[in-house]
This record gives sequence, structure tokens and C-alpha cells, in this order.
Amino acid sequence: MRLFHTAALAAALLSAGFALASPTAPRNGAEYQTLASPMPVAPAGKKVEVIEFFMYHCPACNALEPSLAAWVKKQGDNINFRRIHMPHMQNDPEAHLFLALEALQLDVSMHDKVLHTWHVERQRLRSDEDNIAWAVKQGIDKAKFMNAYTSFGVLTRLNNLDKLMASYKVDSTPTLVINGRYLTTPSMVIEANQDMPRASLDGATFQVADALVQKAQQEMAK
Repeated sequence: MRLFHTAALAAALLSAGFALASPTAPRNGAEYQTLASPMPVAPAGKKVEVIEFFMYHCPACNALEPSLAAWVKKQGDNINFRRIHMPHMQNDPEAHLFLALEALQLDVSMHDKVLHTWHVERQRLRSDEDNIAWAVKQGIDKAKFMNAYTSFGVLTRLNNLDKLMASYKVDSTPTLVINGRYLTTPSMVIEANQDMPRASLDGATFQVADALVQKAQQEMAK
């Protein structure tokens, strides 16, 4: 009798919408969360905006990068992918470097090189002097780099990063935000699926991202 009662209760919970979370069918509050106030999305036709919030020095961001690059390539024209560097201090030199490279339209081509500098060469870019020396070493024209690095636009964006993080509710990296509305992280995915092998985490994270991109596409089509 107790066995029947337990099975009936489980069935009732499932039918009431309390199904266990799954990377292929993610649940709000488990593998992802919905922002209470959706953020503006950069116009890109029918493409879904995907933002990675990251930090150059972040080991988890560096470890995720190969899987992320493969996923972005797989999504192709479905998404408009971009990055935002989360600051870890006021006037953060890492974020400052990213914004300067972005202003020069070098943020994509130089991304792997910055990660290599931090995580393979173990060279820490923690000051303006470090950033300038690194840029020159990479063959970037020093005058052009300095013009971008000290520009009003870059400095304004650098000073506003903390407010931007608060608006997106981002407090850790790496974090993915889908179409200004849905936020997911590898930490959320593993917490919702605690029996998952760590080796499966990257794949599961992008299963969640796939589902959220599809969800955003369906909403855009309405």
C-alpha cells in the first residue's frame, strides 16, 4: 500500500510540473533563471543575442573556451554572440584591456592570445603598464592602442561596468545571458544535476544554452 502511495505521489508531482531538471529540458530556477527585468538586445535581425560574461584571469572561463567556441560555430547565424568582461575591482585593468581591444575591433582576434598569456605563459596583466607592453608585443600600434585605451568612450564604459553587472544580475563567471532574458552558468547546471560527471558539464551547459536559444527564437516568432 505504501509503495502504491509513493508511486502515486511521484506521478502527481510530475504531472503538477515538478519534474526533475534536465539539461535538454531546463527548468527556470534550476539550470537557468529568468531576469525579472529583461535587458535591451542589440538589433541583429532574427538572431538571438548570446553574451558571455567572463574574466581573462578566470580558470573556468579559460577551460570553457574550446567548448564555447565550438558551440558558437555550431549555432552559426542563429545567434549574435558577444562578450562582456566582468570587473573584479574598480578600474579593473583586465576589463580595461578588453574594452580597448573591443574599441579597436581586436577583441575577437586577440581573445585566445590574452587567455594564452594568462593561463599558459602565466604572465599576469594587472596594470596599465602590463597591458601596454603586452599590446606592443602583439604587434598592435602603440599610438592607436593608447588612443583607444585612454578614450572617453572606453573610460566611460569601464566606469559603468559595475552598474551593468547589477542590471544583468551577473555575479560570477562564466555566465551566459540569452537574448537579454535568460541566465545560465555551469555552476547552476551542475547544482541542478548533482549526479552528473564533471566531464559532462560543458556539454550539459550548452544543451541548456541550445534550449534557451530555441525558447528565445520561439518567443521572437510570436
